[in-house]
Amino acid sequence: MEEEKYMRRCIQLAQNGLCNAAPNPMVGAVIVCDGKIIGEGYHVRCGKAHAEVNAIRSVKETSLLKRSTIYVSLEPCSHHGKTPPCADLIIEKQIPRIVIGCQDPFSKVAGRGIQKLKDAGREVIVGVLEDECRHLIKRFITFHTLHRPYITLKWAESADGFIDLCRTEGNPVILSTPLTSMLVHKKRAEHSAILVGTRTAKLDNPSLNVRNWYGRSPIRLVIDRKQSLSPTLHLFDGSVLTLVFTEHFHDALPNVEYLPIDFQQDILPQIMQILYERGIQSLLVEGGSTLLQSFIDAGLWDEAYVEESPRSLISGVKAPEMNDKISYASEQSFGRSIRHYTATK
Repeated sequence: MEEEKYMRRCIQLAQNGLCNAAPNPMVGAVIVCDGKIIGEGYHVRCGKAHAEVNAIRSVKETSLLKRSTIYVSLEPCSHHGKTPPCADLIIEKQIPRIVIGCQDPFSKVAGRGIQKLKDAGREVIVGVLEDECRHLIKRFITFHTLHRPYITLKWAESADGFIDLCRTEGNPVILSTPLTSMLVHKKRAEHSAILVGTRTAKLDNPSLNVRNWYGRSPIRLVIDRKQSLSPTLHLFDGSVLTLVFTEHFHDALPNVEYLPIDFQQDILPQIMQILYERGIQSLLVEGGSTLLQSFIDAGLWDEAYVEESPRSLISGVKAPEMNDKISYASEQSFGRSIRHYTATK
């Protein structure tokens, strides 16, 4: 189908904004005239031009716009944010036909852009590859509908189901390869924040930054109820904003915030509320096992990636366990099998 072909191209373009578009959704746009693509664009980063604007700017013969179709994966905005409304620009350029993948779930748009285009006499088609287009903005949708970040769990486990040896010092067991470790850094670049527990921070002293991939390092989050973590840890080097969830106030370190929460209550909803209020749309949880299991048991996750190492540890820290009823897909990456779980909604 012709319309699906161009919408797939919109989705393909939109994915280029994965690391930089947030907190805005990823969006792609394609302009077609006489069966030929004459313009393309995607939303590169938050605060910059939207996909429709970039696509229109890329058209060399602007006179063709008056008899073109613009395909866009997400409903054009109708409100003034950091940029003017895209629906107004489409009307101004006299583009007669608009094909939209899915309606915007954001309350300030939510059908208003579509209505504005229709009121201007434009032909508007909505719902082409709708499921695929909604999947593209799953983080944006989760944030605005569930009022929490989109949560990805990630760990590597041995062939016999352990993630580390039982230890009180020393380096962690390395179960990933250099290449699969690179994929972990890619995941970090794709998320707004990354969370670890006290034991992981203390024993592994992770930097939780993006070193082996392109992109921004996520905001670092750590749980430290008793403030037992040394200020000399990499987490507190000031290079990236670090939020510490703790029991009591603490004098701030450079680029570190201490956020008191009630440990007599379930801490996960409290953390989710804080992240929602701060506009953090995606969260990567890297460990340890107890923290990961708490998210699983609470049903508070959207995706999980588990790297399977051929190495056996015989004993140690047990890996988190998924419910047997939750299905997964096996992916092969650099010679390793990775189980990819997707939560059912």
